[in-house]
Amino acid sequence: MIRIENYDLSAHNTFRMKVKCALYIEYSSVEELQNLDYTSLPQPVMHIGGGSNLLFTGDFPGTVLHSGVKYIKYVDMGLDEVLMTVGSGVVFDDFVAETCKNGLWGAENLSLIPGEVGASAVQNIGAYGVEVKDIIAGVVCLDTKDWSKTVFKTPELGYGYRDSMFKHNKGRYIVTSVLFRLTRKYSPKLEYGNIKAALEGSDLSALTPQHLRDAIIRIRREKLPDPDEIGSAGSFFKNPVMPRAQYEAIAKTEGVEPPHFDLPDGEVKVPAAWMIDRLGFRGATKGGAKVYDKQPLVIVNASGDAAPADIISLENEIIAGVKERFGVTLSPEVEHI
Repeated sequence: MIRIENYDLSAHNTFRMKVKCALYIEYSSVEELQNLDYTSLPQPVMHIGGGSNLLFTGDFPGTVLHSGVKYIKYVDMGLDEVLMTVGSGVVFDDFVAETCKNGLWGAENLSLIPGEVGASAVQNIGAYGVEVKDIIAGVVCLDTKDWSKTVFKTPELGYGYRDSMFKHNKGRYIVTSVLFRLTRKYSPKLEYGNIKAALEGSDLSALTPQHLRDAIIRIRREKLPDPDEIGSAGSFFKNPVMPRAQYEAIAKTEGVEPPHFDLPDGEVKVPAAWMIDRLGFRGATKGGAKVYDKQPLVIVNASGDAAPADIISLENEIIAGVKERFGVTLSPEVEHI
């Protein structure tokens, strides 16, 4: 177990906010986590993954826990279906790479999303028409009320768009592993965004998970900043979902049909990036923060030393602008700590 006081969290948040916590603990097993004396730790206690969805607004006065539980185990069902149990501390994209290497379908559209496996199940991460809930069969947790092992099946987890039961029971459950369901059966999902354009000229009947993963990675790298080069938390806002009537009203007012994704319940998801771009925010700055030139859904730490207030000021300006013009209230995908 790693235990460090007054710990610099710069390496544990992809925004690269220069903040500290009173105590940092990284455990390497579930048993180590169970044996912690929670009452003796500086309060509050917060569990983080890779910090890819966090904006620290200042130093954290309590304890930050981080999982070092890293394993990938196969539970081969012998047919099309393959189950994999994965430790919460595994880098999510390493897991995706493993599935594609072995010809398993299901996770490839989620390639290159930063963060760790445990946090993916909490956030219900998603991209290119796929959410992680689509491949989760169950989640194993510790219940901090009595430190008992608790197993949840997917229907019990209250998954929604970037939402889950865990978000409504903050701090109670700590994810220790996730059970994923993949398939050998040919099942690419190509309908979202510009995936088909990226595969133009390819024989789709011969497509493999690795081929699709490579295409997704190319798309992401063309429009999203590399967190190793410039600080960000990826998509800053959720894409708003609205009734079709509201979508049609926006189209009429703007004089152009916005890009959109029709949902099964009849509602419409519209890219927040489109709205932000229509308002001219691409490249806008506040202090050291900036709306990313290639993808206005992303706010970056352009200077490398942006203050949390710079990020928040730009965020608030965007929310106000979108509300005034489109009548839509954007919700941040990034969690503010």
